[in-house]
Amino acid sequence: MKWVASLGGVGFLRPGPGTWGSALAVVLAYGLASVADVWLFLNLTVFAFVTGWIATQKLIAGKDDHDPSWIVIDELVGQWIALLPVVYGVGMMGVEPWKLYPGWIAAFVLFRLFDIWKPWLVGRADRMGGALGVMLDDVVAGVFAALGTIALAALFHLVLM
Repeated sequence: MKWVASLGGVGFLRPGPGTWGSALAVVLAYGLASVADVWLFLNLTVFAFVTGWIATQKLIAGKDDHDPSWIVIDELVGQWIALLPVVYGVGMMGVEPWKLYPGWIAAFVLFRLFDIWKPWLVGRADRMGGALGVMLDDVVAGVFAALGTIALAALFHLVLM
């Protein structure tokens, strides 16, 4: 369980284990976008959420710390949600993933911003406590980052081009 929750030990890297987990998530998403379609990516995101929720429940049961920093599977889920528009764009346009590099960067930066800052619904989900709260704050941060990535892409394509 620890191996799953820490993404193979990445959660134990310092400083910033959440950032390391997000970076690994981007690398894995890039690889998946190179060989799979958005539907497989979405299904893997849901699978990672359920797996992370179960692993986190087992690992924090009876512990004082409800969200240890080394648990970073929630970062993978949130980052993958943030990257959904980019992965969709890769498939829709039929291009190599690197050609959408501004989207990869925007999704990463926006997700980290929302995950660290925890505004509004992100903070509310985080305060829920328990394994569901651990997972949901990153889901909400991922949704906000995905919307921000879409907005930035629209701004770039509709206004600046």
